[in-house]
Amino acid sequence: MEKRIAVIGGGNLGGAIALGLLHSKQFKSGHITVTRRKIELISDLADKGINVHSDNEQAVKKADIVILAVKPKMLDNILAEIKPFISMEKMVISVVTGVKLTHMQAIIGDDIPLFRAMPNTAISIRESMTCVATTNGSEVQTQEVVDIFNHMGEAIHIQEDLMDAATVLAACGIAYALRFIRAASQGGIEIGFDAATAEKIASQTVRGAAGLLVKGGMHPEQEIDKVTTPAGITIAGLNEMEHQGFSSSLIKGIKTSFDKIG
Repeated sequence: MEKRIAVIGGGNLGGAIALGLLHSKQFKSGHITVTRRKIELISDLADKGINVHSDNEQAVKKADIVILAVKPKMLDNILAEIKPFISMEKMVISVVTGVKLTHMQAIIGDDIPLFRAMPNTAISIRESMTCVATTNGSEVQTQEVVDIFNHMGEAIHIQEDLMDAATVLAACGIAYALRFIRAASQGGIEIGFDAATAEKIASQTVRGAAGLLVKGGMHPEQEIDKVTTPAGITIAGLNEMEHQGFSSSLIKGIKTSFDKIG
């Protein structure tokens, strides 16, 4: 791909996106630009051949795709700053949490191909679940944006009114999954493992369980049935967890996080 891409905001997320783009081999290092006011904080990106500087205007002028990865309170000023250099030929992608497309369109105009993308923190290891929404991007442009984030994990196109739900299930979901691993590790310690070994077993087991669904395309209950023998130890443990409200508490937690957004 010969297109040039600018990441405005070289913080943790912006830097992770830049590295994901580089490792995907879909963009040459010289075609990726990352901006940050204190460019010495992104010298590691420069060492990899990525262009780094503090001039947002110049970065946007030369880019075909612009990714906005700044803090929400900074977004309006950034949009106003780069507006003169945005055209219908450029695609703008915001990964800024909680800012709707209509809000951004009111600043840069309705005719600009504008997207919202919601990755999670696993983007730093190129294992993110990213949801993408748009109001005026074409089907081809939308697929291009999805493809960009597919190089950093998995990405899907959703309607914008599901973005809050995506934030809870995919972004907050990282914390939910990690809390399960933490609890499983503590259980492992109680039955005899040292902490490091228990965590390694629990982590890889969760990774394997997810792989069965992602790669195998099976329903969770189908895989559960394979390890729950009659009167066995697995079903005994599962039933006790359900008696203690395992599934119910997780569902309630997801719903509580969703209600908190509103």
